[in-house]
Amino acid sequence: MNLLLDIALLALLLVTAISIAWIKDLFAAAMLAGIYGLLSAGFFMTMGAVDVAFTEAAVGAGISPLLILLTLALCGRYQRADRNRARLAIALVATVGALLVTATVDMPSFGDANAPAQVHVAPHYIQESMREIGIPNIVTSVLASYRGFDTFGEVVVIFTAGLGVLSLLMTNAAQPLRIMQPSPVQQASRDIVLRVVAKVLIAPIMLYALYVQFHGEYGPGGGFQAGVIFAVGFILYSMVFGLDAVRKVASHELVQLLAAMGVLIFGCTGLLSLANGKNFLDYSALAGDPVTGQHIGIIAIEIGVGITVASVMIMISYLFSAQLRDREAELAIKGTPSYADDTTGGEVSRGLSPLQTLERGAG
Repeated sequence: MNLLLDIALLALLLVTAISIAWIKDLFAAAMLAGIYGLLSAGFFMTMGAVDVAFTEAAVGAGISPLLILLTLALCGRYQRADRNRARLAIALVATVGALLVTATVDMPSFGDANAPAQVHVAPHYIQESMREIGIPNIVTSVLASYRGFDTFGEVVVIFTAGLGVLSLLMTNAAQPLRIMQPSPVQQASRDIVLRVVAKVLIAPIMLYALYVQFHGEYGPGGGFQAGVIFAVGFILYSMVFGLDAVRKVASHELVQLLAAMGVLIFGCTGLLSLANGKNFLDYSALAGDPVTGQHIGIIAIEIGVGITVASVMIMISYLFSAQLRDREAELAIKGTPSYADDTTGGEVSRGLSPLQTLERGAG
């Protein structure tokens, strides 16, 4: 039964991937990308990688399609045909795919007890995690404590990526986050169904994010997943009610500050360990009982991870929405169609939120 399920999921993944590469409607491709992420999460579930499945569902099926939709609102819905580039892409994908398939020949069989991954440090993690760290979720023990350096590096990479997007988009617009009179992104969606559904969903989304944040020691979850889920709530609010509405809740300056603060919390936790005579990110120094210290340190760094991930995702959505607002306002003044319009319709989108702009193109 499991084999049939794996084959079905892999077949659906293959069909979805081919459809994404083949289709010219980028809006449909964004939706298919979300489906691909959901199918991948299901496949990871069948493999027993629950934490990975959770992350893929939150990122691949959650935040990524939303950010892609914001991008499409800027660059347009339909892809220009370029057969030469398509042939080059197909050749590149075929070459890389062949190399990957060839590389799997030297890999140990799936589940091989003598594989390097099973005989190196994994036995220590499995046998000693509960005694040394004191939490049931071994994945959290590994990521937050045993491999704390790696996780700290990942958080710094996310923060750096956010700074890169910030610098690029701030360079392309003189005042990308200024307050303007009614404009496409600022105005709320006029669809009463969307407004009501968003109001109903946003509070449970935030509550679930908090649950995932503080339940990561006992089950799938943690700062990465919680940060993404928390950001989805803000992005949904922005897409339905407008950019300025969500910025009244969390200003762009506050989001930037929180993005840096999350990294600072993580780093200061490690420095506090050093100050108490232990190694960097050795949380046993944070309390008299080493296990209690591990609990305190993991909670602290997971909060830092969640704050940074959520803030960076929200900051990127703010920047894209501000770019769309300025672009729409400029084109409306000139009286020319926006890039977000349906290229076959020739209408100008005025007074619409990003979601409405894409809805019009989807119609």
